[in-house]
Amino acid sequence: MLTVAIIGRPNVGKSTLFNRLAGKKLALVHDQPGVTRDRKMAPAKFKDLDLQIIDTAGYEYSTTDNMESRMWKQTQMAINDADLCLFLFDARTGIQPYDEFFADLVRKTHKPVLLLANKCEGKQQENAIGEAYKLGLGEPIIFSAAHGIGFDTLYIELLRQQTAKDEKAKNEVHTATIGQIPENFAVTEDKKPIQIAFVGRPNVGKSTLINALLGNERMLTGPEAGMTRDAITTEWQWKGHQFKLVDTAGLRRKSKVTDSLEKMSVESTKYAANMAQVVVLVLDADAVLDKQDLTIARNILDEGRALVIAVNKWDIAKREEALKKLNYKLETSLTQASGVPTVTVSALKKEGLDKLMSAVLKVYERWNMRIPTAPLNKWFADVQQQNPAPLGKNKRRIKLKYITQAKTRPPSFYIFSSNPDGLPDSYFRYLLNSLRQTFNMGGIPLRITVRKADNPYADKK
Repeated sequence: MLTVAIIGRPNVGKSTLFNRLAGKKLALVHDQPGVTRDRKMAPAKFKDLDLQIIDTAGYEYSTTDNMESRMWKQTQMAINDADLCLFLFDARTGIQPYDEFFADLVRKTHKPVLLLANKCEGKQQENAIGEAYKLGLGEPIIFSAAHGIGFDTLYIELLRQQTAKDEKAKNEVHTATIGQIPENFAVTEDKKPIQIAFVGRPNVGKSTLINALLGNERMLTGPEAGMTRDAITTEWQWKGHQFKLVDTAGLRRKSKVTDSLEKMSVESTKYAANMAQVVVLVLDADAVLDKQDLTIARNILDEGRALVIAVNKWDIAKREEALKKLNYKLETSLTQASGVPTVTVSALKKEGLDKLMSAVLKVYERWNMRIPTAPLNKWFADVQQQNPAPLGKNKRRIKLKYITQAKTRPPSFYIFSSNPDGLPDSYFRYLLNSLRQTFNMGGIPLRITVRKADNPYADKK
């Protein structure tokens, strides 16, 4: 597999090319420059080539420790990880000073580079193509990521790079001692990773928390609110378990989201949460479970995801006050999933991380739980004996016959009744609370549907 970093100054079409190669819209694309901030990775299939592609932030020079300098460090990491760089420039505007400065930096890495003259939809870009030779990155490929121009030429060049990489790997195998197993060789089980989305309000420390788990500065962080714009996925292993950690943009109240780019970021966050198996709601210890946090939590549970609450910045929190407020809000405002695991962490000091991951695994197991039919129906009989179902709409008592689990993820159940209409919500809550308590299913959404039982004598005369 060839690892390819897509680089260049802001707004030259890097994310458009990334999405085109990935075959779907994974990266945000907007007319506003500087949309991409973190490096974003994805597998891609380009004809018969398997690629790992990396979208990067547009290069902007900065000597101070600000957001631009931290974005450049992310791009440097992408270049270091890559086998090949695709250097894009905008053929409509021509070569700019940043293009030349960036090209000089890239040459010093001694990485193979393909120069793409992007946005070449017409003949007016010919002057810019000729001017591109002064970058010292070889002959530019006439290209348009948006319109599919130049992809055949790009494929040929990538195939050459893949062939060269394969030949180098083959030579390294031949020179190695026969029968010697490399020290880093390990056999791992082929299990699908658990996808965890980290969500919450802006500036609560989601990216810092993921970096603490990974042990490196994978995500762009800083004091500025709203640093993350796009959902960024990173694979990670912890105690033999495979994970995909998804960093997301902060979610503000809907009434405050007016900018089109922020709306796109919000949709990206919601999609990431809906695709995850477990969602970690990150809270600021000084403002736990405010109105926006509760809205986010309810949306997560409504979508059927398993939920864990991480109270961050615990090292500087007023702990007794924060815990009292958290417990009160959980008891009064998040009753649809009582028993949600809560973990106090400090991302900056890397405290509470193992407790957080243990809670994630525990709630994931509950989310996948399947209860055998015999103990499930024994519970069902006992719970009705303690508190029988009330009268229905037709003033007849509702007779609930039996229960079965229809599916997992989240656990969903069918109750069969000859008279299913009119079972009040209060009785549903009674059943759900008892089910959670009896089978230790706290922190996950449960679904119960009442269906009409078949009459065995209906077709007989």
